Amino acid sequence: MDERKYKANYVVTLKNINFRYSGEKGGVTALQDINLGIKEGEFLCVLGPSGCGKSTLLKIIAGFLQSSAGEARMDNEPIHGPDWHRGVIFQSPTLYPWLNVQDNIGFGLKMRKFPQNEIEELTNRYFELVGLKGFERHKPYELSGGMKQRASLARILVNKPRMLLMDEPFGSLDSLTRQNMQTLIREIWTKTENTVFLITHDVDEALALATRIIVMSSRPGRILKEFQTSFTYQISGVGHEKARYKPEYMEIREEILNIINSQSEALKFSSPER
Repeated sequence: MDERKYKANYVVTLKNINFRYSGEKGGVTALQDINLGIKEGEFLCVLGPSGCGKSTLLKIIAGFLQSSAGEARMDNEPIHGPDWHRGVIFQSPTLYPWLNVQDNIGFGLKMRKFPQNEIEELTNRYFELVGLKGFERHKPYELSGGMKQRASLARILVNKPRMLLMDEPFGSLDSLTRQNMQTLIREIWTKTENTVFLITHDVDEALALATRIIVMSSRPGRILKEFQTSFTYQISGVGHEKARYKPEYMEIREEILNIINSQSEALKFSSPER
């Protein structure tokens, strides 16, 4: 790969990333030789068996963890810590229970010393975007699970990050709410043109959202295969459900499942590293 093109076309680059956890019973290598470029505006989904290092990889990109070896960069600058340019959404909504929803969404702007009138203008705009208009004064405990995730999403988006990092954000939701949230995040991605990095265990969710899918091995996590996909554009159109039954959809789905299942079986028979 041409180095100049590599620097110009990628928001985040990971080169030769390794990560090793240390503990009283010995060390565990979570990631090994990860090389990945994440392009501006793409929707990247990450799949792999449990314990393969998906969340560790996200935390390195977010700046929550520093790799044991290798280099993580954003816009060709080393990632040394968290930054509002990389917004993170976890499976459990991280809302402050003592603040109402509007104050939760505007909290980051307040910490960045935005004028109050601008905070109100921006929070109102993102209330509309995530479909929470009318719930500004509600406390988080008064919201459903899906509404809490919408509020968490708005709290990240209002800061206008370059990139969204999402760690199984819909994993705890019921199937109908999950599908609605998938539709919402696709619409938001289309409108905002954010770069999205989403971890999921659901192959159909990845195929429904991603423009690229990477599949990771069992521990230590390595990238086994990448898939370029475009079903997200088809699913958002007329007769969208038909996309899920196309031969190419079913073929990629089966290949991904076979890779993940083979890795899960291998993990059963492997002994922990000491």
